[in-house]
Amino acid sequence: MQKLNDLRFFTTPAHPCSYLQGQSAETLFLDPQVKADTELYSQLSVAGFRRSGRYIYKPFCNGCNACVPVRIPVSTFKMRRSQSRVWKRNQDLSISFKAPHQSDEIWSLYEQYINSRHRDGDMYPADKDQFQGFLIEGRPEALFIEFRFDGSLIAIMVADQLTDALSAIYTFFDPDQETRSLGVFSILALIQIARRRNLKHVYLGYWIEDCKKMNYKTNYKPLEALIENQWQPLEKP
Repeated sequence: MQKLNDLRFFTTPAHPCSYLQGQSAETLFLDPQVKADTELYSQLSVAGFRRSGRYIYKPFCNGCNACVPVRIPVSTFKMRRSQSRVWKRNQDLSISFKAPHQSDEIWSLYEQYINSRHRDGDMYPADKDQFQGFLIEGRPEALFIEFRFDGSLIAIMVADQLTDALSAIYTFFDPDQETRSLGVFSILALIQIARRRNLKHVYLGYWIEDCKKMNYKTNYKPLEALIENQWQPLEKP
């Protein structure tokens, strides 16, 4: 098994930050030639790395530590009242697990989601090649967790199963199903799946205090954050 200190990494040139206006960002990538098995990928996740497509990365910005890796310890997680209501509201959904794949049904859902919810982002307009590289290709640990109502696909959560955790990669859903709060429900479902599989954590990616679209992660308590290379409780209201 390879040690983290023996791995080779690359950094990107500075580029505009996607989360903090007026800031520049840099990213540290694991050498794509490294054949990282599940054990190594899991170790890198504990060290604060994430995955996008086949690339394993983490923010590496000079003088900025705004991107804080966070995870939910599933054994002690407790739903808030609002989350319990979302959970009950969606008990009419069926859940199934599939390997990542393309289909007209899946593409239609993804296209509808991106073009409705992310018109101001760099993923707009939805592109099939980008979708393939981002969510279909990448890792053997990846799952499509499909949520259906009366047989109709209304949401997919993409998640990776690590040695002792599930890592949430991306979620897309039918924007017309707003009352279901499918983004919230998908995380609650992932926590329950992790419990059933006797896994310890659900990784949620990066929390950024000054970025509104990343603040939702503090709604899941208790929440742990990687601060100064140590996982510790994140105490936020």
